Amino acid sequence: MDKLQAMTTFVRIVEAQSFSKAAETLALPRSSVTTIIKQLERELGAALLRRSTRTLSLTDAGERYYASCRAILAEIARAESELSTDATAPRGRVRADMPGVIGRGLVLPRLKDFEQRFPGIELVLGLSDRPADLIYDGIDCVIRTGALADSTLTGRRVGQLNWITCASPRYLKEHGEPDTVASLVDHRAVNYISNATGRPLDWRFHVHGEQLTLSMPSRFAVNETEAYLQCGLEGLGLIQLSEFVALPYLQSGRLKEVLADARSSPVPVSIVYPDGRNASGATRAFVEWVVELFEHSDLGRGQ
Repeated sequence: MDKLQAMTTFVRIVEAQSFSKAAETLALPRSSVTTIIKQLERELGAALLRRSTRTLSLTDAGERYYASCRAILAEIARAESELSTDATAPRGRVRADMPGVIGRGLVLPRLKDFEQRFPGIELVLGLSDRPADLIYDGIDCVIRTGALADSTLTGRRVGQLNWITCASPRYLKEHGEPDTVASLVDHRAVNYISNATGRPLDWRFHVHGEQLTLSMPSRFAVNETEAYLQCGLEGLGLIQLSEFVALPYLQSGRLKEVLADARSSPVPVSIVYPDGRNASGATRAFVEWVVELFEHSDLGRGQ
């Protein structure tokens, strides 16, 4: 059997979470994809996938083999890109994941520029507040906010998010404006549920030179930024989110910042990807393009 084709097919099935979708992207009959995986499992002497009518998941052996296949295919792609006679025109497919607000506010509006500069690169973008796993999810790079914990990956800080506390004029008219952090006990909040922990995020402030963390009681809580913003606009309570998201509404008067003198410390924004030796030329090109985007944006200033 063609082992390279088998590896590529296996990786594509995991990425697509579907035999049928993988077959479409590989321009192969579904029956051929099924046969390739059966032959691969037989040759390896191990089951790689758990299959049912509705779900598809990796076995323990499948997870290990998937990570190895990803690394091998990435190395092949890197070697091919380095042999290109025109290093400024990388080719290939890049899967990237990022928070929705950064994708919609910064990356998507500039995709036409990316297409013109790198016509040989196919981008598959995931926009979600849920943190992605590069290896398990088959992703080439991610944009993350907050401190980085995974030392096995390369992380480059590209900017920062400034967090503010704000509310709609409707809410402030009904409940008044808090003048100190201590006065928040008399106010209502909307909480944001972390997709990583399933718990409400703490509210953070900077008071008298120290970082202060509070757990705010709330009647409403959501786990998606656009929904969180909408709750604030509807006057359901105070919200705490990035100035990058709130700015258009602050300028239009639909939101007003409160406790501006108690803003918490900025949150770093980084782009994370495998060690540079294993990243493909297409991935490196996308990373450098994102770095440039941030450098010319409000998010990249003040680092």
